[in-house]
Amino acid sequence: MNAPAVFPPPSPRTPEPEHGTPGVPLDAAAQRLHARLRTAGLTVLGQLLDSSNTTLLSRLEDCDDSDDSEHVIYKPVAGERPLWDFPDGHLAYREVATWLVATAGGWDVVPPTVWRDGPFGPGSVQRWVTAVPTDAPSDSPEEEGEFSSGEEHAPGEEIEVDTDVERSDRFVGLFDPAALPQGWLPVLSGRLAAGGHVVVAHADRADLRSVAVLDAAINNSDRKGSHLLTGLDGRLWCIDHGVTLHQEDKLRTVLWGWAGQPIPEADLERLERLRVALEPSSALAARLGELLTRVEAAALRRRVRDLLTTQRHPMPSPDWPCVPWPAL
Repeated sequence: MNAPAVFPPPSPRTPEPEHGTPGVPLDAAAQRLHARLRTAGLTVLGQLLDSSNTTLLSRLEDCDDSDDSEHVIYKPVAGERPLWDFPDGHLAYREVATWLVATAGGWDVVPPTVWRDGPFGPGSVQRWVTAVPTDAPSDSPEEEGEFSSGEEHAPGEEIEVDTDVERSDRFVGLFDPAALPQGWLPVLSGRLAAGGHVVVAHADRADLRSVAVLDAAINNSDRKGSHLLTGLDGRLWCIDHGVTLHQEDKLRTVLWGWAGQPIPEADLERLERLRVALEPSSALAARLGELLTRVEAAALRRRVRDLLTTQRHPMPSPDWPCVPWPAL
């Protein structure tokens, strides 16, 4: 993790700042968190270097209680790399729009996400739901943004590292085809460079299946295994939704194990709730109108209607790659 770079000015086309309700119903606790995400001071701690776009680990500083902090991911639009197939708006718009859609339908799997200004201009800010990389940033200017656990270890000392929080193999993994565990659904097979075959599979879990339905609704073109996390609360969370909500069908995911099967009743209810919330005169539609084009918003409504009509998980299309790479 390194100190953030200096960016060019952001695009002048930005949605109006959020004030008050975000356009979706929230309980009192969620409203308080949403308000903090929008208004609390934002301190950038460092940059996550494994992201294709600028992704900054930051901390919210509560003006009323300086000891209370919340870690977040801040994605300024100035740090986005333009994508030829997503020419409209910004990826940060789609991060916020996905949270709005998920919340409106009742999929509580996307961390709270807002649009706001920050040290490097406007962008999306999303609550960090797993363990933070380390305790505190280094005080060294040369290492600003680097993180240390604050503990000293002798050379060669065996130390225990907790890798349980973000292990994608809780949800998606590589397996020997002859040893696929019970309760896992194969998605694709391949051959290792050193020889031998492997299978990419995902867990057959109800919460993961709900994510697959949400992905079909938002037209997610990049559902990798690493975008599925176990939070500190023990729940499944899904992140990285910058390439969603395109008007053209672009569903690309590792969660194909239920393709063609009936959508569970609970997710049909979520889809119906979302259909109602997307009515053109609704507060949600107005908010999405600031983040998506009219064609994209219409395509979202169409996908929701189609899922309610077929009541089945979609099948992979032969017209484009249906699995992201890398899959994990």
